[in-house]
Amino acid sequence: MIELEGVPELIDPVMVAAFEGWNDAGDAASGAVAHLDREWKGEVFAALDAEDYYDFQVNRPTVWLDNGVRKITWPTTRLSVVRIGGAKPRDLVLVRGIEPSMRWRSFCNEILGFAHELGVEMVVILGALLGDTPHTRPVPVSGVTSDADLARTMDLEETKYEGPTGIVGILQEACTHAGVPAVSLWAAVPHYVSQPPNPKATLALLNRLEDLIDIRIPLGELPEDARAWQLGVDQLAAEDSEVAEYVQTLEEARDTADLPEASGDAIAREFERYLRRRDPAGSPETATDTGSYFRDLSGGPRPQAKPKPEGTAEPEGTAEPQDGQQQTGTGAPEGPVAPDDKAGDEPDGTPKGKPDGTSDGAGDTSED
Repeated sequence: MIELEGVPELIDPVMVAAFEGWNDAGDAASGAVAHLDREWKGEVFAALDAEDYYDFQVNRPTVWLDNGVRKITWPTTRLSVVRIGGAKPRDLVLVRGIEPSMRWRSFCNEILGFAHELGVEMVVILGALLGDTPHTRPVPVSGVTSDADLARTMDLEETKYEGPTGIVGILQEACTHAGVPAVSLWAAVPHYVSQPPNPKATLALLNRLEDLIDIRIPLGELPEDARAWQLGVDQLAAEDSEVAEYVQTLEEARDTADLPEASGDAIAREFERYLRRRDPAGSPETATDTGSYFRDLSGGPRPQAKPKPEGTAEPEGTAEPQDGQQQTGTGAPEGPVAPDDKAGDEPDGTPKGKPDGTSDGAGDTSED
């Protein structure tokens, strides 16, 4: 039985979840939830028991000093709540953690238990995948659902993906079977510059989330971070003729594919977002982050997607992961493509600089 002491009655709550690992290229999805938690000063009210879901040889705990006292941070998944003020206040339940190592069905059931107790009206799961998309164009973000009615009423794609999936796909299906409306938002990250962070992809996910649940998200320094990130990648591309030529090829393909998208509806959505941003109380947006680097494009032939069985729908541009090869694709599958298993890379897209996949600040702490 889940008991939520100290959590007030929530107003029209929506659960927004993201998980580090295979479903989080460039840390774009987990970065989006972290941004929401930071901007709205989320209050953590629950953390899942790390012993139940994580292999500590894969996601290792970390030791740190607190005023000379050694403490341990365990990898886990935390839940926090934030209230959005304004004329139409509502609450968000934020779920941020690491893709579990085991017992995925129990993991999803526990999260759904919280959703039920809190009266959550809809679950939105954020993900990011590696794709054949140029860094110079807007980040493609697709919204998919397994619910045909929800797809029709919210202008989403009904997922037809078949193949390997991650915790994002499993949690979405668990929500569907439990009768909880669930949507997955997928951002496509350029595979040739996949090193986190990717503030441009994070910003794209937050903009799509705004449109989906009709809220205004304070972006803070994120837009300037995104511009600085793109400028840094532009400079690196200019120094490598092979990369520059490849990016130009992607741009041409993207521009050709996007011609039908220059419709009245698309322009109207951008104008509505512009009007939401014209808030005189908004804070100035400044930043200096420019970090990023390219993946090696000369490491061998590009992988080919495996043939699909006759009559099978295209899984929105993703190939089944292949050992030792960079995966590419566009679209919004349930299972994003895993990055290279090269020496020095962390498994499953885990960012460098974080010990064994542990999340910043996530986890219970206790004295060693």
